[in-house]
Amino acid sequence: MPGDRGLTGYAQGMSELLVAYARCSTDDQDLTAQRDALIAFGVTPKRIYVDHGLTGTNRARPGLREALAACREGDTLVVTKLDRLARSLPDARDIVDELTQRGVKLNIGGSVHDPTDPIGRLLFNVLAMIAEFEADLARLRTAEGMKVAKAKGRLRGKQPKLKPAQEAHLVALWRAETHTSAELADLFAVARSTVYRAIKRAEATGAAVAAR
Repeated sequence: MPGDRGLTGYAQGMSELLVAYARCSTDDQDLTAQRDALIAFGVTPKRIYVDHGLTGTNRARPGLREALAACREGDTLVVTKLDRLARSLPDARDIVDELTQRGVKLNIGGSVHDPTDPIGRLLFNVLAMIAEFEADLARLRTAEGMKVAKAKGRLRGKQPKLKPAQEAHLVALWRAETHTSAELADLFAVARSTVYRAIKRAEATGAAVAAR
C-alpha cells in the first residue's frame, strides 16, 4: 500500500481507494446532498472532487479530470448517480473506456460496476442510454413548453418579471439540473438576477413549508 494514500477511503479488503466525483449544473446549487451520500459510501471528504456550474454534457470539467487522474489501478470511482458523471452515451462510453484501460471500477449509487466484466459493461451502457434519453426528453419538453408559451403570447421579449406559471416552470427546470442559470435566462428572456431571485423565492417557500 503506498505510504501517501493513508488508511481511510479504502474499499473492503483495504486494497481499493475510493475516489468520488460530484457535480451540479449551476453555481448557486448546493452539493451537500451529494457530498453526504458519497461520505456514506465510505469516501473521505478530501477524495471528493467537484464541478460547479457545468452540465453533464460538457466534458471539459476540471473536477472530473482531477477525479480520474486521482484513480489508480484497483481503485473505485464513486458517483451518486450516472447523470452526475455523464449525460450522453458517447461521453459515458469514453469515460468507461478510460476506466477499463486503467483497471478502475465504477460505483454508481452504491452499486459497483466492473468495466472489465462483460455484464458490468452491458449494465453500464444501459444506464448511460437511460441518462441520455432523460436529458434529451427534458430538452424536448422545454422546447415544446417554450413554443406553446410563445404561441399564446406569454413570452414577448424581455419582461421585468416572470408570471407565476413561468416562475414555477423555471424552478422545476433548475431543480432537474438540465439547464444552467444562463440557459434559463435565455429561455425565459430574463436577466440572470431574475432567475436567481426566482430560485431564492422557491427555496424560501420550501424552507417555510418544511418548518411547519
